[in-house]
Amino acid sequence: MTYLHVVMLILHLLNNYHPVSGGTQLDTRTKLDSIKSLIYSNAKATVTLDSTALKELVKLSTSGSSKVTRGISFYAYVKAKRLTVGQGHTVKYYGILTNDGNGYDDRTGVFVCPVAGTYMFVVDTLSNVETWLAIKVNKQTVATVYGAIHEKKRWGLSSRTVIVKLKRGDHVKVDNEGFGKSIEVYESGHSGFAGTLLYLE
Repeated sequence: MTYLHVVMLILHLLNNYHPVSGGTQLDTRTKLDSIKSLIYSNAKATVTLDSTALKELVKLSTSGSSKVTRGISFYAYVKAKRLTVGQGHTVKYYGILTNDGNGYDDRTGVFVCPVAGTYMFVVDTLSNVETWLAIKVNKQTVATVYGAIHEKKRWGLSSRTVIVKLKRGDHVKVDNEGFGKSIEVYESGHSGFAGTLLYLE
């Protein structure tokens, strides 16, 4: 492993390291900075495999508490057949365009948070009846989406965006809060549910 490769690996870890469990980001950055300093002071063009600094670097890059978090995002939509959703039921967006991190389950319509952080969710709904939807985190409503239809045979597109802090394992879903009414959520990509991780805790 060349000197340049080691330095590049250290810089990559410094820029992308996020603690998932145990330890702190500050502790790990301090260790990586110390290793970088040792390697910079090494006059050789390569760092030998029995180098203490290199062993510590490998340990940090492969330990369970040191993981580079991949992007987490999803977009699910009503694909080809409109949904009839009863009052109090969850909208199950069954067409999946993106599901990085596999947090969204099209069988239940629920996103299960894989890692703690701040997330943004967006809900869009096309319908020809008055519509009340609720974005819920662990059964608690954090935002509502309301669509009013003032004339028969008219269509209304409603949208809502919300930013929330989530813990690992939290559930996020969209429920029909139609006060005893079923609603129809229309297809062909007009109605969807999306979410993305903005940054880690």
